[in-house]
Amino acid sequence: MSEGNIFSGLKVVDLSSFIAGPSAATILSDFGADVVKVEPPEGEMWRIGQKIPPQPHSKEPYPFQLANRNKRGVALNLKSANAQRVLERLAKWADVFIVNTPHSARKKLKLEYDDVAQWNPRLIYADLTGFGENGPDANLPGFDLTAFWARSGLLFMTRDAGEPPTWPVSGSGDNATGVCIYSAIVTALYRRERTSKGSYVTTSLLAAGVWSASVFIQAALCGASFYGLHDRTNPANAALNTYRSSDGTWFVLVATPDKVPAVLKAMGREDLLTDPRFSDPTKLAQNRPQLTAMLDEIFGSQPMSHWYEVFNTVHVPFGAVRGPEEVVHDPQLKANDIVVPLEGAGEGMTFTISSPIQVHGVSKVPARRAPKIGEHNNEVLKDLGFRDDEIDDLRASGAIPNAQTDKPVKEEALAS
Repeated sequence: MSEGNIFSGLKVVDLSSFIAGPSAATILSDFGADVVKVEPPEGEMWRIGQKIPPQPHSKEPYPFQLANRNKRGVALNLKSANAQRVLERLAKWADVFIVNTPHSARKKLKLEYDDVAQWNPRLIYADLTGFGENGPDANLPGFDLTAFWARSGLLFMTRDAGEPPTWPVSGSGDNATGVCIYSAIVTALYRRERTSKGSYVTTSLLAAGVWSASVFIQAALCGASFYGLHDRTNPANAALNTYRSSDGTWFVLVATPDKVPAVLKAMGREDLLTDPRFSDPTKLAQNRPQLTAMLDEIFGSQPMSHWYEVFNTVHVPFGAVRGPEEVVHDPQLKANDIVVPLEGAGEGMTFTISSPIQVHGVSKVPARRAPKIGEHNNEVLKDLGFRDDEIDDLRASGAIPNAQTDKPVKEEALAS
């Protein structure tokens, strides 16, 4: 029997844009939090992410749906003088306030922690930056491609020797950082349970990137000796390498030293254990290209289904390299609620990816489509205590738009 939603009754204002901040709010919403997404009247740029190469092109706004499901939508012109009235009530209403607006703009908008905390001392103010709050580059604009991938060293390290840096999957660093800011929020909520005090919590794309690359970064801190970039034909360890089967499937082999004898036995090549070229560590270092070439020939003689059986027999870690079109058909995804139904998004997008956290005995909220621009303006403003005439005044002043829409102004500009 499932318990109630963990964050039922928790109120979250998501003032962040693109991916990392919104994804943290989405995780909270998966467990029952009431999340209000605040965006400009013309809509957030990520609403048309699917139309910006190299994102896979689609008429479905899948990037925005993924980062903003389960939320109520409010469109608010923060530059309007009357927007402060709405922000104040949102802050007083909320338990969590998520912001990734550059600090220079926050100061002008009176969105800094000191501005908001005066309205609600129990508030958890979650601040997400590209490069951290301090230092010479604190005010630089940060995207996961620049701050998480490039600046952290990850982009340098995730390539083969002699190859230029490649272009990582958009949002991969953002989503990792989103889990970090979610963790900071939950830690602060636990502190508030014990002290009744709010908190100012933060992380950055750079911090999350360095944490993700921390094994090699820690090695650099220790002055360790590096092997250099991975070279598939002359790897530092032929048992930890990529190979290709006869049907063209690439796979990653991770055979730790204790597993190597069993793997070679299952392959029918125990002779390699006593081969003088490879049995002595010094000679092995000299003959890694020859050993790799031999393994290439062996692995290339059988289809992936054969090696799948061989590796599973000896319980050695391996992974077939798959593209996204293959990944979506992996039975593990639905069996473990990694992919779940999405309600209300239309026929073109009936499934979505759940957040990577499960609590046994607790069901997540059924995933429902992201809001249209300003879809819940009236509903949320009334929840905040605004009267109908006050809402009309906000609309007349330009603080909120006249009507909801699902077509951002930016999309029209992109089309033209």
